[in-house]
Amino acid sequence: MQRAIFAGGCFWCMVKPFDTQPGIISVLSGYTGGFKENPTYEEVKAGKTGHTEAVEIIFDPEVISFEELVTIYWQQTDPTDAFGQFEDRGSSYRPVIYYFNEEQQRIAEESKRQLQQSGLFKKEIVTKIEPAETFYPAELYHQAYYKKNPDNYKRNAQQRKEYIEDVWKEESL
Repeated sequence: MQRAIFAGGCFWCMVKPFDTQPGIISVLSGYTGGFKENPTYEEVKAGKTGHTEAVEIIFDPEVISFEELVTIYWQQTDPTDAFGQFEDRGSSYRPVIYYFNEEQQRIAEESKRQLQQSGLFKKEIVTKIEPAETFYPAELYHQAYYKKNPDNYKRNAQQRKEYIEDVWKEESL
C-alpha cells in the first residue's frame, strides 16, 4: 500500500471523489503542513496553526496509480486559486499536492506542467507541490462526512460541483 495527501479546500468535499474509486483502502480527513502538533478543527479553521485541511489516501498501486489520483485531484479543485477553494477562503484551504518520494514529486510536477500547457486555464496553475509532513487526523465527526451528513455535504459542495461541471465538462487529462 502507498500513501497520498492532497489539500484542495474543505476536506469534506475531497473525500468522496477518492473514496469511491477501486483500489482505495481508506480516505481520512485531517490537517497537515503546519507548525502546531495535534491541531483542532477550530484552530486550523481560524488560521492559527499553519495547517491546511487535507485528505490522506491509502491506496493499492496495483489497482490505482498515484498518477490517476493526481488526475482525480486536479478535477476536484480550482488550481488557479491559491487562497482557498470555492466558498472556503484562507490559507487553511490552500491547494497542495504533498509527495512522499521523488517519483510522486515527479508525477505531480509533470502533471501540473501538462495542465498549465493544456490551455484549459487562462490563469497560472498555482497549486503547490510540497514534501509530505505529519498528517493529523481530524475529529471523528469530520470522517466520511458525505456519508454521515449527505444534505449538509451537498450544500457545502454545490459551488465545487458547479465549477467541476463547467470547467471539466468532457475534458480529461
